[in-house]
Amino acid sequence: MSKIVLKRFFPFAILAIVSVLALFVPLKANFDEGKYNSADVGWMLAATALVFLMTPGLAFFYGGMVHRKNVLSTMIKSIVSAGVISVLWVTVGFSLAFGDSIGGFIGNPGTFLFFQGVNSGQPWSMAPTIPLTLFAFFQLMFAIITPGLVVGAVAERIRFTSYILFIVLFAVFVYSPLAHWTWHPEGILFKMGVLDFAGGTVVHISAGMAALAGALVLKRRKVHADHQEIPPANIPYVLIGTGLLWFGWFGFNAGSAMGANSLAVSALATTSVAAGAAGLSWMFFDVLRGKKPSVLGFCIGAVVGLVAITPGAGFVAIPHSIFIGAFAAIISNLAVVWKSKTSLDDTLDVFPCHGVGGIVGMLLTGVFATKTVNAAGVDGLFYGNPEFFFTQLKGVVIVAVFSFAVSYVIFKLVNAIEPIRVTSQEEEEGLDASQHNEKYSQGTLIVASSGIEIDHISA
Repeated sequence: MSKIVLKRFFPFAILAIVSVLALFVPLKANFDEGKYNSADVGWMLAATALVFLMTPGLAFFYGGMVHRKNVLSTMIKSIVSAGVISVLWVTVGFSLAFGDSIGGFIGNPGTFLFFQGVNSGQPWSMAPTIPLTLFAFFQLMFAIITPGLVVGAVAERIRFTSYILFIVLFAVFVYSPLAHWTWHPEGILFKMGVLDFAGGTVVHISAGMAALAGALVLKRRKVHADHQEIPPANIPYVLIGTGLLWFGWFGFNAGSAMGANSLAVSALATTSVAAGAAGLSWMFFDVLRGKKPSVLGFCIGAVVGLVAITPGAGFVAIPHSIFIGAFAAIISNLAVVWKSKTSLDDTLDVFPCHGVGGIVGMLLTGVFATKTVNAAGVDGLFYGNPEFFFTQLKGVVIVAVFSFAVSYVIFKLVNAIEPIRVTSQEEEEGLDASQHNEKYSQGTLIVASSGIEIDHISA
C-alpha cells in the first residue's frame, strides 16, 4: 500500500475502529432523577448549548477577518473540532481530564473509558446537583473550542489534515492535563490554590501559547513577509461572530457556577460588563493613537474583555469588571502593536488577544478576587492578600511554559509525520481551493473544479 493511500485510509480506519469498539461498551442503569436539582439541570443544559454556540461564532469571527480565498478553510477548522473532540472526549478525553487522579497530573484513562459509568455514576464532586453526564458534556464544549482558537494564528497556511492531527495531540497532551491540574480537586494547580473560574488558563492561555508555538513553527506567510495588506473578507461576519461569542460566553462563564444560583448571576453580569468596557477601551485607545473608530476594533476589544474576565468571572465584583475589561484591552492592543513590529506571523493575533488577555485576567483575578462575591474563593491583593496574587502568578508561569513547550513539540512532531504547511503554490491559490476544492468569492460558494455556483451567501 502506497504512502499516499495509507494516509487517506488511516483517519477513516481509526474512526471505524472506535465506532465498532463503542458497540461493546457495557451499559449500566440510568441515573437516579431524585438526587438532582431540576433548576440546575435546566440551566446547565442551556449553558452547555450556549458554549457550543461559541464554536460557530468563532468560525464567523475568524472567517470574516482572513483573505477571501481562505474563508471556508478557516471556518471549517473551527467547526471540525466539534467532530474530532466529541469522539475523543467520549473515548478517553473526559477520563484524562476528570478521571481518578494520577499524582495530580492526569486522570486515569480507564476511569470513564468510552463513558463507562458516566450515565449511572455519582455526580461530580464540584457539581453535586446535576448528572455527571451533563457535567461531562458541559466540559466537552470547552474542550471543543480551545483548539479552535489556535486556528487564528496559523490561518492561511496550515494543511487541513495536519491540523486534524494537531487537534488530537493538543487535546490529549495539553488541554486534558491542564483541565485536570486546574479543575480536579486533586489537580496540582487546584491544590496550590490557583483560581480559574471558567478557563483563563485551561482555555485561553493554553490556546494563546499554542498559537505562538504554531506561528513560530509554520513561519511567515508570503504576504506577511512582503508586508502586503490583506483586507478582511467580510467584516459583517466578524460582527456576527462577536455577537455569537458574547452571547455564548454567558454560558461559558455563568455556567461555570454549576447551577442556577446567585453566583451564576454575578458571573453573567461581570462577563457582559467586562466585554462592553473592553470594546470601548480598544476603540477609544485606537482613536487616541490617531486612528478612526472601527468595527473590527470594538469587536476584537470585546472578545479580549471576555477572555480577561473568564478566570475571575465568579470571584470578582461587577464594578471591578469594568477595570478588568478596559485594562486588558489596552494591554492586548499594545501587544498587537508590538507584534506588528516583529517578524512573528500570528495571522489573527491569537497570542496577543487570548494568550496575553488570559494572562492579564488571571493576574487581575489575583488582585480583585473577593470572598464577598464568592465565599469559596479568596481575597486578592486589592483586599490585602498579596500571597494570593503570587499564587496566581506562579500558576500563570507554569501553564504558559507547559502549554508553549508541549505545543511546540506537537507542531514539530506533526510536521515530521506530514508537512504541516501547504506549498507556496497552494498558499497562493488559497486554502479553500487547494485543501477543500471549494471557493468563497464575492459572496458566492462554488465548486472549484467546475466553477458551478451551488449556494449564495450575502457578502
